[in-house]
Amino acid sequence: MRVRNRANAVIGAVTVLALSAGAWLLGSGSEGHPPPQPSAAQARAGTDRSLPGAAPMSPSPPDRIRIPSLRVDAPLMGLGLNRGGSLDVPPPEKKNLAGWYEAGTRPGERGTAVVAGHVDNAVGPAVFYDLGALTRGRTIEIDRRDGSVAVFTVDAVEVYAAKDFPDEKVYGAAPRPELRVITCGGPYSRRTGYQGNVVVFAHLTGSR
Repeated sequence: MRVRNRANAVIGAVTVLALSAGAWLLGSGSEGHPPPQPSAAQARAGTDRSLPGAAPMSPSPPDRIRIPSLRVDAPLMGLGLNRGGSLDVPPPEKKNLAGWYEAGTRPGERGTAVVAGHVDNAVGPAVFYDLGALTRGRTIEIDRRDGSVAVFTVDAVEVYAAKDFPDEKVYGAAPRPELRVITCGGPYSRRTGYQGNVVVFAHLTGSR
């Protein structure tokens, strides 16, 4: 992912490049069984911030992400930038590991927090393989280092072609605590891998 920081530490522009090349689909002959993709019914136009939400939480780094409806329960590592100015990604061999952009918003704080993970690796499905099957109204939980849990409700799940990725819609500054969860998706090419990205939009609705 290529990122550009803004003064408010929210990601401003991202091009996803390395969350997966589909090596498992190619090597296993499973190209006819790609990961699920969101339906049009899960999309929305623009960013609807009229839905009720919870007050921002105090700052604390995230340690774990859970998506109960998908049986996702994975640790989170901090992600920075590599020498090329792109966002580092979790090691592909660790399939049950996701990462968060630690120079940006921490989940639960006011603003747009970003979590990314692989859809698959060379040996099989990875942490966010089923992300495209997530539906509106489902919850995502983030365990934070101070012992609290930030609970987000899914507003939309969309898939974008890489060439049409809407940076401002996905990564623009938010006046309330919001979360984006990203993995590879869209059409699959034997030559270049996945052609786009699945993006989950969610906002904070509770904590404990």
